Amino acid sequence: MDLKAHHKPTFDNIAPEKRRRIIETATKEFAKKGYHDASINNIASKAGISVGSIYKYFDNKKDLFLTIVDHSINRMETLLTHLAETDEDVIIKVEKILREIISSSREDSVLVNLYNSMTAINDKKLAKQFADEMESMTARIYTEAIREGQKNGEVRDDIDPGVAAFLIDDLFMTLQFSYAGDYYGERFKIFCGDDAHQRDEFIIEQILKFIKSALTKKKAISEGKTNGK
Repeated sequence: MDLKAHHKPTFDNIAPEKRRRIIETATKEFAKKGYHDASINNIASKAGISVGSIYKYFDNKKDLFLTIVDHSINRMETLLTHLAETDEDVIIKVEKILREIISSSREDSVLVNLYNSMTAINDKKLAKQFADEMESMTARIYTEAIREGQKNGEVRDDIDPGVAAFLIDDLFMTLQFSYAGDYYGERFKIFCGDDAHQRDEFIIEQILKFIKSALTKKKAISEGKTNGK
């Protein structure tokens, strides 16, 4: 996916360690305080640079924010593109995504919480720009995977690939928030038990059963109809 660069060329020319420090500091600030309350002054101070330096790399706070979004997208796209290009069964692909979601949500909870805060942006224009950049990639990959499954006969042909991709992505997103965020974590426990976060294999198994029942053809039902039952 060819993303528009939101930073100035000067940002690409600084030392990798300094660039990483700015990205990590800004990610934490936006994740903790949300877009509107995040402070450029705080980011600069915690990253060990001047506010003036921030504006040498970004025109404004929005461009810094969207650069963080792009960084997150690139990490996710690497995994999803690799999975999409394999010849594996669509359910196997789903299982691998589920495992990665649980693992990455624990390890990179700040990024997941940043994503959560992004979805609550009270700025229609910025929300649209974020959605276009963030969701277009997952929508394309998931929809193509479902279409390919339909061609191979793995996925039932009476469902719309776009709608199915939308619902599966919603499930993935909720799972991410459930492993990384306080509110969704408590919600997870209410529905699935206090030990839900310690039962990864059970959760994966149950979600796979749910998705498989929705996507794949019901052989037993088809056979029953054929036999007049």
